[in-house]
Amino acid sequence: MSGEDHGTGHIIQSLIVNVVIAVAKGAAAVFTGSGAMLAEAIHTSADCGNQLLLLRGVTEAKKLPDEKHPLGYGRNLYFWSFMVALLLFTGGGVFSIYEGVHHWQHPEPVENLALALGILGFSLLLEGWATIGNIKELNARRKAVPFFRFLQETKDSDLVVVFGENAAAVLGLFFALVAIALTKITDEPKFDAVGSMLVGVILVGVAVFLATEVKSLLVGEAADPTIKAAATELVTAHPKIEKLLACITVQQGPGEVFVALKVKIAHGMSGEELIGVINEYEDQLRARCPEVQWCFVEPDFDTGKGREALAEGKLPAPVAAA
Repeated sequence: MSGEDHGTGHIIQSLIVNVVIAVAKGAAAVFTGSGAMLAEAIHTSADCGNQLLLLRGVTEAKKLPDEKHPLGYGRNLYFWSFMVALLLFTGGGVFSIYEGVHHWQHPEPVENLALALGILGFSLLLEGWATIGNIKELNARRKAVPFFRFLQETKDSDLVVVFGENAAAVLGLFFALVAIALTKITDEPKFDAVGSMLVGVILVGVAVFLATEVKSLLVGEAADPTIKAAATELVTAHPKIEKLLACITVQQGPGEVFVALKVKIAHGMSGEELIGVINEYEDQLRARCPEVQWCFVEPDFDTGKGREALAEGKLPAPVAAA
């Protein structure tokens, strides 16, 4: 769950599927006058834009560290993922709810319902295929971690966002399909309005979930707990390091983790020996956890203050500048 760069294949697959579906839905919305179909067309078009933003985020996240950004550009992906969540909320969810309310207050007859049902069924098959592909990718990355727990804990924001979009699309298509079918059976256009509102509610819910998850990464979330566990285990096993006094991990981007440690070193070593121990430990940690891109180890005395502060959830007060 530490966030690895697995490429952009899953994003491109969803983008191609959504371009095809958006064209089909847009044509159906024009010929039928269906509010639910219009909401779906707008939703899918927004998804196309969102996936282009994700591709930009993946590209920018791969830029190498420089003087201005010494810890790299990995969080660019989290920024663009957050933007996708905002656009999904406004451009998809809120507008779909508005369209539904408008069609409820001013119902209009829906025409060519057979065409609408056919396109919705075709879109459901394509979106279902793309969603199954996302689920396979999630299963490959999560390994033994429960599915929904992985969605909450993974650092692969691009995969979670694409899965959220596709899952919302499948649910939205299902409700739109039911709404159009009920409109055809009952000849009551208000069912179509309800379908549009349900699509909007689904999109708003997914957008809020995605924004909450990505916000934590954007602000600065701790890396996967297995990295801290590995750091602790290596300290315990090292013959010249007596104790781990403090450890901080931060997820800087997909497959990019920052680690800072404070340790108690065995007495009686020269400066060169101390440097050798620290370098050896850093090499061991990177070999165990390749996603650790930055590792800083500080030797210190075991005064107990650091452990007490960590136990109480407190950090030392910043020193005021002279």
